Amino acid sequence: MAALRAAKQALRTEIKRRVAALSDGEKQRQSLVVSQKLFKHPKYVSSERIAVFLSMDDEVRTKEIIKHVFKLGKSCFIPRYKSNSSHMDMLKLNSLQDIETLPLTSWNIRQPAEDDNSREEALATGGLDLILMPGLGFDQLGKRLGRGKGFYDTYLERCIRHPKGKPYTIALAFKEQLCQEIPVDDNDVLIDEVLYENDE
Repeated sequence: MAALRAAKQALRTEIKRRVAALSDGEKQRQSLVVSQKLFKHPKYVSSERIAVFLSMDDEVRTKEIIKHVFKLGKSCFIPRYKSNSSHMDMLKLNSLQDIETLPLTSWNIRQPAEDDNSREEALATGGLDLILMPGLGFDQLGKRLGRGKGFYDTYLERCIRHPKGKPYTIALAFKEQLCQEIPVDDNDVLIDEVLYENDE
């Protein structure tokens, strides 16, 4: 177990270094390539209820994706992470402008306030069709290296118990986040697909 933790930690450091070397322009360019791939993806096209992360500096930018979700009249849900736990909810976002009204967390991410009970939680209603996943690293087999808090793994376990079942999961990545192989344990949930800029 300790060896696995150490391997994950070393890989996190390495990927963070690779992503930190990218210019803002390059991150923006790759983000647009990934967004365009997503917009053509059959699972995205057919999904009505989509969970999207609000991106941090070292993640694929999701603002264009959120805009597109609203343009198509789909329902958009965003994470609310509970600090000091691995609990996360996916709460409904009402519009693109709605994001600007959300408070900032200590990680500098906007999310609905702890005491905001006015928003629909995805699993309390119709579940989700698609979750767009963040992460630090990914491999071609669907293994994902998160930040070590377990938010998404825990949430996917809850989705599996929902009558609708597990949503399709697509990770959005810079090509610098792709790895030969990610070390995982039994609690790590595999993702269905990773979208990144490749030679297709």
